[in-house]
Amino acid sequence: MKSYIYIDGWKTNIRFSSAHIIPEYEKCGRLHGHTYAIHAKIYGKPDNKGIIVDFSVLKNVLKTIINELDHRILIPEKSSVTKIEKTNEKIIIDSLGKHYVFPLNDCVLLPINSTSAENLSQYILDRVIKEIPLSKQIEGIEIGVDEGYGQGARISKTF
Repeated sequence: MKSYIYIDGWKTNIRFSSAHIIPEYEKCGRLHGHTYAIHAKIYGKPDNKGIIVDFSVLKNVLKTIINELDHRILIPEKSSVTKIEKTNEKIIIDSLGKHYVFPLNDCVLLPINSTSAENLSQYILDRVIKEIPLSKQIEGIEIGVDEGYGQGARISKTF
């Protein structure tokens, strides 16, 4: 039997609201937004105190990430179908024949090719792996990103 700790983003308020464009899909190619929730599971063997990872450590890492994303426009830096131009004051996006201009401070550039729930899950998983102390007890991490209640993507990594 595997042990794990679990954070439910809806119930623990690990949520953020953001706007994005996914030009690869016609309906999602329009500027729109979601209230997202991040969920996390960390699998492993409890230490001699019975702990895999301190909940507060994991929650603090997740809150740091959501604070960077909350009330921002999510922009995929590696998009092959969207032209992105960044200046000192603004971000200009050309996508599907539309021209968007946003204040730089309202945006966050992410090192991904699309702001799908799947890619956001991968981005957040990579950040958690970098920022959480990976002890010998940790055997795997799963991150989920919901784009609304009951709809999302999950990704995991085993160590």
